[in-house]
Amino acid sequence: MKMKKPDIEIGIKKLLIAVCDIIFINFSYIFIAFLYYNPMPKEIALALIGRIPYISLIYVLLLWGFGLYNSIWKYAGFTEISKCIIAVVIGSIACVGVDKVGNSLNLFCMVNFPALVYFSSMMLIIALISSLRMSYRALRFYVNNKNLLLKKGSYEKKVMIIGAGDMGMIIVKDLEARGYRMGRAVVFVDDNKSKQGRTLCGIPVHGGCDRIPELTKKFKINEIILAIPSASNERKSEIMQIAMQTKCVLKTAPSLTDITSEKAGFHQIRNVEITDLLSRPEVKLDTRICKYLIGQTVIVTGGGGSIGSEICRQVAKYGPSCIVIYDNYENNAFHLKNSLDYEYEGRPEVHIRIGSVQDENRLREVFKEFKPSVVFHAAAHKHVPLMEDNPCEAVKNNIFGTFNTANVARDFQVSNFVILSTDKAVNPANVMGATKRVTELIVQYFNSISPKTKFAALRFGNVLGSNGSVIPIFKEQIERGGPVTVTDANITRFFMTIPEAAQLVVQAGGLSEGGEVFVLDMGEPVKILSLAENLIKLSGYEPYIDIDIVFTGLRPGEKLYEELSLDEENSRRMTANSKIFVTAPVEFSHELLLKTLDELKTVEASNVREILKKVVPNFVEKPIGAHDIAV
Repeated sequence: MKMKKPDIEIGIKKLLIAVCDIIFINFSYIFIAFLYYNPMPKEIALALIGRIPYISLIYVLLLWGFGLYNSIWKYAGFTEISKCIIAVVIGSIACVGVDKVGNSLNLFCMVNFPALVYFSSMMLIIALISSLRMSYRALRFYVNNKNLLLKKGSYEKKVMIIGAGDMGMIIVKDLEARGYRMGRAVVFVDDNKSKQGRTLCGIPVHGGCDRIPELTKKFKINEIILAIPSASNERKSEIMQIAMQTKCVLKTAPSLTDITSEKAGFHQIRNVEITDLLSRPEVKLDTRICKYLIGQTVIVTGGGGSIGSEICRQVAKYGPSCIVIYDNYENNAFHLKNSLDYEYEGRPEVHIRIGSVQDENRLREVFKEFKPSVVFHAAAHKHVPLMEDNPCEAVKNNIFGTFNTANVARDFQVSNFVILSTDKAVNPANVMGATKRVTELIVQYFNSISPKTKFAALRFGNVLGSNGSVIPIFKEQIERGGPVTVTDANITRFFMTIPEAAQLVVQAGGLSEGGEVFVLDMGEPVKILSLAENLIKLSGYEPYIDIDIVFTGLRPGEKLYEELSLDEENSRRMTANSKIFVTAPVEFSHELLLKTLDELKTVEASNVREILKKVVPNFVEKPIGAHDIAV
């Protein structure tokens, strides 16, 4: 078999290192003996020469056995040096034994040396062969630095690391290992006063974090990496707000647990996203509540969407036997299945079934095939302006899609059924919100007639980063150079992250007793204008200077602010999760609901709103302006 050129080169390098090791090993014994005996007796000189073959063989075999001829020495560190020391110590002890045995048998050229000669030789061998290997790394480091210095602009990217701890040290070492192609760390910033004024990995530590803008100018920083995984979300948000006063690229590092995991690495350091600026901590799952998923078959309608796919990922953590992604768009579902199969190695089983929730017969086929015990209904039309222009489609997908899915779930005696609603269903000002309020009524209706199935709904705020949401739109506008468009300077929304939304859905299934509407305590509403300004800053621009913000006016059906509950629902009780509440159910006529649904089956677009008002009397078709806000 013909050897490739790289293999030959590697073999030559290994041979050269072994030859150098042999020279250093025997030189050490000869040099130390010369210093000890001076002048050296003839028999000692002959013994030193005669023992070269077996002494060399012992040491080289040990160094090879410890893998020191297979190490990549440009990354050499404490582990490799430790192996060198252990191999040489064992080799020195072996040589003492061989010399003693040979001398006792009066073999040619074998003599016992004094203990001082053996010990001193061992120390010199360790120093020489370790220096050989570390000098190779130092040479590569010098050459890389020299090459970088010759390239104009190589050091233009200077990095500030916030957090002079373990994570900060890992980042510095990784930047060094990458030849500083990703940037060079020039300063640490830390609030810990005991670290300030000292150095870490040769890099000065300054503080506190309130000095970030000042230090950014002093050290001419281009990029800031947040490396404080143990800090609270609130503190991280505060530091990010300070860092955003600069025009630096802002990035954040993962937790130490993540970066030391099998699939993790420096590549996990990512740009700071607007979701990182949520001042409140994310709602976390109570794993005890989610035990109801263990060993179950779960269907997620709209499973390929941004929220539906995250629901699938959350569900997969809790050991279901099977997840069925039900969606009418195959591409996203296909990529999600591949991702889940890779991450969970086929457990749970993941299946895709293409179909629409508007097709009840297709739903029955899928339910008959898999016999699910849990259903998360995420399929819906959600874009307010589009549904204003296409009200019949909102009715078909949101209302009748939900009715069909709930009806089939009842017939197949599904244990838990959870639908996704929205805060826009509260006092709706648009068709989308009104249709989602009807879906909440449908859930309550089916819960009252389905003794085997627990039906529940939960209301979301706006989901940051979901398909078609405000953040992707703002990012696209910023990439185009602006302007960023905001409908009104005072418009506010409740926000949650995609993982938070999915966790809420999964948890609601375990908390449900039947017929509830769950609401997440999302803290204070956020001004859309503030989001736009922060996103521009995170992109390295100055709002109104580099990227302009234009106010376009409220769109048809758009509110200035959203609400989380109806006046009639003011009575709320807390669940096992202190951040999730259950609204008091509102009494309504089942007969009126069913009659309205019959009318909606044949309604023309121009009459949709009037018919929806029959069952959603608080549906008001006008934007709520600032003067309507109750103080």
